[in-house]
Amino acid sequence: MNDYLLSVVLGVIEGLTEFLPVSSTAHLRICEALFQIDLSNGFWKMYSVVIQLGAILALTAFFWRRILKFLHTFPGGEGGDRTILTHPLSLVLIAFVVTAIPSFLLSKLIGKNLENLHVMALALLIGGIVMWVVDSLFVRPRIHHMEETNLPTAIWIGAVQVLSAVFPGTSRSMCTIAAGQVAGMSREAALEFSFFLSIPTMFAATGYDLLKALRPHAATAALAPVTMTPHLWLVLALGFVTSFVVAFAVVAWFLHWVRRHGFTPFAIYRIVLGLGLLAALAFGMFGR
Repeated sequence: MNDYLLSVVLGVIEGLTEFLPVSSTAHLRICEALFQIDLSNGFWKMYSVVIQLGAILALTAFFWRRILKFLHTFPGGEGGDRTILTHPLSLVLIAFVVTAIPSFLLSKLIGKNLENLHVMALALLIGGIVMWVVDSLFVRPRIHHMEETNLPTAIWIGAVQVLSAVFPGTSRSMCTIAAGQVAGMSREAALEFSFFLSIPTMFAATGYDLLKALRPHAATAALAPVTMTPHLWLVLALGFVTSFVVAFAVVAWFLHWVRRHGFTPFAIYRIVLGLGLLAALAFGMFGR
């Protein structure tokens, strides 16, 4: 496939799946296997990081008014009933720290699973079942708005999000949404907290990977230093812009969808995809 067309296709997939609870990592890895992308190529590894950055910038652009409002009302909150530990911004950052510390300590284990399709297939399947059960059972929320989130809930969500780092295919958004629902959050409140938590989480993850990519003598870096050409810059830009535009549209649509339909259709999709991927691997369709 032409590099430009491939870049657009991967950008669309990233934008579609990054904030849906279906695992963008698994979808991109499946496409890389189908399109036979050389995963030892430093450019394509860097490309996957950059299109994730496009998606997270779309989320920041979508919520910019809400972010400014949170900054303006910090630390007392809009109703004056919050503290420096219970303001929504603080709770998001606390959840991020709870995720970041164990994820960093487990970085070697995480690296071993990043390209493992068997792990992704099982994570898709198990995560789909968990999401279906949670969405069916936890239907009487106590927390109806993200601004009502408390400190124990934020810590719990951050801890559960570690699973998505250790087991690719689990989905960061699936973990945070399901954890929020178990803690008593409504679907919409859990989804919004997941969106806001993804901002520092993804900026930190993509920034860390890009720094490793730009280090000229990092023999142990996950991303090899890349010599960019005009062709590669254009491929990268196409993927970034495509991811940004598609992700922006998906966030708007997903918020509307969840209010009316819930998460069960995504759980079913995960189960079907996980079973299909396991079958494909059993028949050697991906060559490994």
